[in-house]
Amino acid sequence: MSAFETPWATVHLGIELHHGESFAARSAEDVTGESVDVAATSAERFVALSAESVLTGELAIGALVQPGLRRNPRRAHLLVSTVLGKHLPTDPRIVIGAGNRLADLVREVLGDREAVVLGFAETATGLGHCVAARIDAGCYLHSTRRHESRASTLTGFEEGHSHATSHLLQPAPAAIFANDLPLVLVDDEISTGDTAIDAVRALHAFAPRSHYVLASLVDMRTPADRTKFEAAAAELGARIDTVCLASGRTELPSGLIDTVTALPEPQLNPIATARGSYGRIELTWPADVPEGGRHGTLRADNAAFDVAVKSIADEVNSRLDAEFAGRPVIVIGHEELMYLPLRLAADLAGAGTPTRFQTTTRSPAYVLDEPGYPLRRGFRFTAPEPDPTAQRYLYNAQWPDADPVLLVVIDPPADTPELVAPGGLVDVLTASGADVLIAVLPGADPRALHAGRTAERVAGTASLSVSYDDSATSANAPSRKESTDSADRAGRAERGGGSSSAAAPKEPGAGPFPEALHGPEFGSYAPEDVSWLLKDLSDADLEADVTERERRIQAGVAHYAESLPVEFQPDAEYRELFDRVLADSAERLALAVATVAELVVAERGANVVLVSLARAGTPVGVLMRRWLVSGIGREPLTVPHYAVSIVRDRGIDAVALDYLARHHDPSSIVFVDGWTGKGAITHELTAALDDYHAAGGARFNDELVVLADPANCVRTYGTRDDFLIASACLNSTVSGLVSRTVLNDSLIGPGEFHGAKFYRDLIDADVSNQLIDTVTAAFASISARVPAAVAAIRNSDRTPDWSGWASVEKVRAEYGISTVNYVKPGVGETTRVLLRRVPWRVLVREADAPEHAHIRLLAAARNVPVEVVPDLAYSCMGLIKELPR
Repeated sequence: MSAFETPWATVHLGIELHHGESFAARSAEDVTGESVDVAATSAERFVALSAESVLTGELAIGALVQPGLRRNPRRAHLLVSTVLGKHLPTDPRIVIGAGNRLADLVREVLGDREAVVLGFAETATGLGHCVAARIDAGCYLHSTRRHESRASTLTGFEEGHSHATSHLLQPAPAAIFANDLPLVLVDDEISTGDTAIDAVRALHAFAPRSHYVLASLVDMRTPADRTKFEAAAAELGARIDTVCLASGRTELPSGLIDTVTALPEPQLNPIATARGSYGRIELTWPADVPEGGRHGTLRADNAAFDVAVKSIADEVNSRLDAEFAGRPVIVIGHEELMYLPLRLAADLAGAGTPTRFQTTTRSPAYVLDEPGYPLRRGFRFTAPEPDPTAQRYLYNAQWPDADPVLLVVIDPPADTPELVAPGGLVDVLTASGADVLIAVLPGADPRALHAGRTAERVAGTASLSVSYDDSATSANAPSRKESTDSADRAGRAERGGGSSSAAAPKEPGAGPFPEALHGPEFGSYAPEDVSWLLKDLSDADLEADVTERERRIQAGVAHYAESLPVEFQPDAEYRELFDRVLADSAERLALAVATVAELVVAERGANVVLVSLARAGTPVGVLMRRWLVSGIGREPLTVPHYAVSIVRDRGIDAVALDYLARHHDPSSIVFVDGWTGKGAITHELTAALDDYHAAGGARFNDELVVLADPANCVRTYGTRDDFLIASACLNSTVSGLVSRTVLNDSLIGPGEFHGAKFYRDLIDADVSNQLIDTVTAAFASISARVPAAVAAIRNSDRTPDWSGWASVEKVRAEYGISTVNYVKPGVGETTRVLLRRVPWRVLVREADAPEHAHIRLLAAARNVPVEVVPDLAYSCMGLIKELPR
């Protein structure tokens, strides 16, 4: 595509890009820092930056973005940046040069004032870092969508139109970001300004500032958008400046969404006649140097970062010279990991290797192999990180008239079996004929960054040292704004209290540890049935009104594990139903329990220690232990059983893991849960145990064992049927009278287990041991069927396919629900919604199925509509009501 060729989407669909005011009239030498043949930088047949338009001093909107397409019911067009290095392989000097020019505009607004820079995930993480480096910012932080169990989330905000909407902020420590310095927010594009102002509102509510600067490559707001933006700024009472390289507007034809929907299915994942090669290189990176801005980069880190980048560039160059001498290279970053691969690409280019840069993405776009269209080919692959819910994408990844090596830079969370499995990134790229080299970069531990950022080190960043108050590490230190819950979270993030998986493991043999709890002093199970690795919070006032609690959780001002819902106690009719369900299903439950217990022994040996995930896993752990010690059909085994806490987004209790590693061989530990819903806890467990090991702790086997696996996300299970497990019918009264677990920094200190309450006052309603005794009594009658059940599972294809999550995503989309967190699939999860959340509606596959008779009763009691959906993948689903904030 020549500099003046009209884009395909303009010619064929009528999408027009109109140029507005230019903010960057610069030559190619000004943009890149050296003279560059810009017309030769594109990896496609169109020009990434028009040499004619740039060299004449006018940077037109068409030189910065090209119109692409996506199949999205709200927005069918996509502006593909030619200077960002996301969708298009781009000369790294062009990318850095664009960031530098944007930074110069920011500096003109700031003058000589200190600032903090925030980049938006995932697209602008590298661009934001470029801006921060250019203006020598005291701190750079980018938002993240990765749930890092070793880090504390300071706050967050939502991006309404994005493919992945939740942004988390995880600075280490919080004080490097929570201050009143001017905040520069960097994004690649402003379309309407709504996302930017929503982010500013959320951040301003958390830590008010007097000055914000919004910097973007292109600004496509209409006059009406700008008026709305100015009104929002006035409402906040803060100064908000905007700068960009170029502005313009997008003119869309009517019916574009329907037109794009009607286009042929895109052809992804091209296949070559011969598969390419695959290799990997382990890069060396200093443990105390942040590899990016996910947990904050300080001015004091910059020199060490530059040295480290030069070092890994030398490592990569040596490998490339040895195996691929003379061939060009496309350096590919992994989603949010953009800046370091960009800098690596620039160093390779500086050393004489022809190099381009781009990254993978979460966002699907429409691929069309037509001249003048920017997305000529595409790859769809399984997410390598523990995120089985979504596909990932890579576009173009080619070099005209050349055979480039694809150098993919990843960090440890992406270095998983999915990376090289069928359908993974390596598989789809090598299938296209490309030679792929995976470069694995050790990621910085946010805990080490937090510990290393003492007042003395932070003092190297002028104004930030004023914000860093060592008194904040005291457990009694006040938060910045005691009147708001969000500031309470900031104080907790500063203190690093509690015992989440971010806690450092104890040295082997170290102590003392908290003591395990046992019934009848804690819980109603017999003391030999379970040892609770929990802190007794029975006297704490933790219950909150269900609706208000739900509202705070959905608004992001509270975490579900910080409080407890008021437990719903069903009426006599429901209790009678529970008795009937238990009697009718006892043998089915017994068979599933015995089957999964025997699978564990067959594959892990007789010397096992059961560790149930409190609290849904605890009744199952008790029953599995009962079977293994019973001696029915085998020699009786001695099987310890513990219950520990795991919290979504916070990980597993690291102090409990320390305890287990001290008292047992870690290889003998078997983690047990009741059932799988979407499978979120499955990969939460994997990530948390990986983090624990990376921090110096023991290596535990992360394979989760469940009674029922309707989500198809584990290998060891008693059944994959979505049937009624009686322990799901009630709350604490069927789980040893123990509440769900609590992780609240005001109650859980360093070195303490996560907490829970023992509801002694509900003893008259307790049916925990009724369930255990009833199922145990059925063991003898099902014992003859167990060997065949075990053999059937062992001889089947047990590979998790995560099909449950796919069906949840389908329901989420069909019902217009903002997040899969509000879709709870399966009998057990639907029951939980009705017992302790704010339900919106219940979906059932069959109107009168016996496995959810109790759900129909609960729904009627709470006036929740029940809708029949015949093709539902699960027996039923519970949908949580989204509450106004």
